[in-house]
Amino acid sequence: MATAIYLEHYLDSIENLPCELQRNFTLMRDLDSRTEEKKGEIDRLAEEYISNVKNLASEQRVEHLQKIQNAYSKCKEFSDDKVQLAMQTYEMVDKHIRRLDADLARFENELKEKLEVSGYESTDGRALKKGDVRGQRDKRGSRGRGKKGSDDDSPKKKKMKISQDLSDALLPMQPSDVLDMPVDPNEPTYCLCHQVSYGEMIGCDNPDCPIEWFHFACVDLATKPKGKWFCPRCTQDRKKK
Repeated sequence: MATAIYLEHYLDSIENLPCELQRNFTLMRDLDSRTEEKKGEIDRLAEEYISNVKNLASEQRVEHLQKIQNAYSKCKEFSDDKVQLAMQTYEMVDKHIRRLDADLARFENELKEKLEVSGYESTDGRALKKGDVRGQRDKRGSRGRGKKGSDDDSPKKKKMKISQDLSDALLPMQPSDVLDMPVDPNEPTYCLCHQVSYGEMIGCDNPDCPIEWFHFACVDLATKPKGKWFCPRCTQDRKKK
């Protein structure tokens, strides 16, 4: 039931995602068109300047070059807006992917805990039942033989043995196990582990860091540290300097 409710809430959270993506793609396409128009205007102004430069006065040359410069600036502005939209679109989708990965890892851990609890309870019941039967047998045979039960066959030992088998059968679940799922080969990778983004991540404060982003677990962090933080590689480089 809890899983069904979570799925319903998650689907509600991404209900508007297609519309938002469509809006961003439309804006990027519009910026592409305006950029192409500006590039055509720059080519036309450049040709006019080259063909008439000999006949233009000094002030006219400066004015014409200023028009070309303004067109280049506008073209760059359109390109920067498109890059920002592309980054926003990527983060929009990546946010939902990271949330789904983290929740999947949490559900896997909860399922493992439930299996462990149910396994221990069933083991206790079987051990108690076997202990009662053995006690009755010992009472019947104590008069003639006086036989003592083996420590290895005691309910406590059997409980420990079965519990150990159960623990060995259940592999420990880590959030990074989510990365075993197939991912888009074009998705960028980060961190020292060269994996995709998931869970909580921290950015290195070195602007020249070749990796930039790191998973908390990979750099032994539980919470975000105060102040500036440098990754292990950049820390070593700073010490060498």
